[in-house]
Amino acid sequence: MTDAGLARARLWARLGTTPGAAPRGECVAQESREGYTLERWRLDYADGPVAALITLPATTPLGLVLYHHAHGNRFDIGKDELVDGRPALVRPYARDLAERGWAALAIDHRGFGGRSSVPERMLVKRELWQGSTLWGRRVADAVEAVSFARAQPRFAKLPLCAFGMSMGSTLAWWSAALDPRVDGVAELCCLAEFDALLSSGAYDLHGDYFFVPGLLVDFTAAAINTLIAPRPHLSIVGRDDPLTPADGVASIDAALRAAYAAAGAVPAWRQSIHPVGHRETPAMRDEVLSFLDALAR
Repeated sequence: MTDAGLARARLWARLGTTPGAAPRGECVAQESREGYTLERWRLDYADGPVAALITLPATTPLGLVLYHHAHGNRFDIGKDELVDGRPALVRPYARDLAERGWAALAIDHRGFGGRSSVPERMLVKRELWQGSTLWGRRVADAVEAVSFARAQPRFAKLPLCAFGMSMGSTLAWWSAALDPRVDGVAELCCLAEFDALLSSGAYDLHGDYFFVPGLLVDFTAAAINTLIAPRPHLSIVGRDDPLTPADGVASIDAALRAAYAAAGAVPAWRQSIHPVGHRETPAMRDEVLSFLDALAR
């Protein structure tokens, strides 16, 4: 096994779970929206059905975004963030993606949307008691969504980009680090080194789901993200965001610059800092869409 393979195996062991096979799915409804087609799907995960959305451009897709929704203690939103947005976003992403030729797939992550019947605090406690973690389950669900997408003939050979903001950002880079089938990552407002979160106290701004027992014994945030290299990775943060302390942002950038240089892929890593807090700006949106344009070429 390669060094990257061993690191991924250690990460899955820390998470206390591994992904299963590609879930089967059924399209249960389709509708035309302004600028895109919306499909509603039911995916048959091992522990029950999961609602999903697929948005499609008017022409043959250039790529597929695996869209991970944020947290924000809005357990009612889930996958619908893709089409309805949320206050921290400039506007919903579905139409912008379709106008650039990209399809998107979004699922309800555990505890959200159609999976919100059990409170998150109960999910965290239950998984820990059973030797797993809620974060591990969410990451495994994300990887199984990749498997579902790759099993669909219309998406099988397209570039696949993991994307999200806040919790969605963290799901994007974790899933890409653990799954080489993800071709690129664009993430907003969450990537900073763990030790900076500890020293600043910013770790307490994250929900209980974020924490994996013993993770810092073996891994830094940079070490996990290094597993994405040499694949393209755009990391956007807010200068005034309390979840991304400046020293933790700088530390990530230094480590990832070195990793991408060692991989001979210096331009594929880019960190971008904007004068804002924990929210998206129009300039951030433009950067994400430009990143996708380049990934589709």
